[in-house]
Amino acid sequence: MPAVSSRGRGRRTIAEINMVPFIDVMLVLLIIFMVTAPMITPSMVDLPSVGKAAKQPDQVVQVVIQKDERLELVSNGKTDSATLASVAPSVKRLVGDSENTAVVISADRTVKYETVVQVMDSLQRAGISRVGLSVQLAP
Repeated sequence: MPAVSSRGRGRRTIAEINMVPFIDVMLVLLIIFMVTAPMITPSMVDLPSVGKAAKQPDQVVQVVIQKDERLELVSNGKTDSATLASVAPSVKRLVGDSENTAVVISADRTVKYETVVQVMDSLQRAGISRVGLSVQLAP
């Protein structure tokens, strides 16, 4: 209930904020955080080691997605056309048994993102582990 002062001619209410409940809530929250903070276990993040990150790929196979969603495979300067169904076996054949071969997907900016994801999905289902996206910055 607000306090009432009776100075002068009329009675006026004094608008004050009662700080006691606010302080009580803040102290309770402080105690809760102080008790729960030691119980939280820090999560471990597996970062790549320097040796693995610095290792350059032996071969790079590039999957190019054209504006009309045609697929082309570029490897060692040779270009082959492919379809969505045949891209994974073709890349698998080009990669062979090499574990250190990178596959880079380059797509035109007007291509639907769904097409890029479908190509990535088919490559991962074929067991190709090093799949990346080519990014070209606009001038």
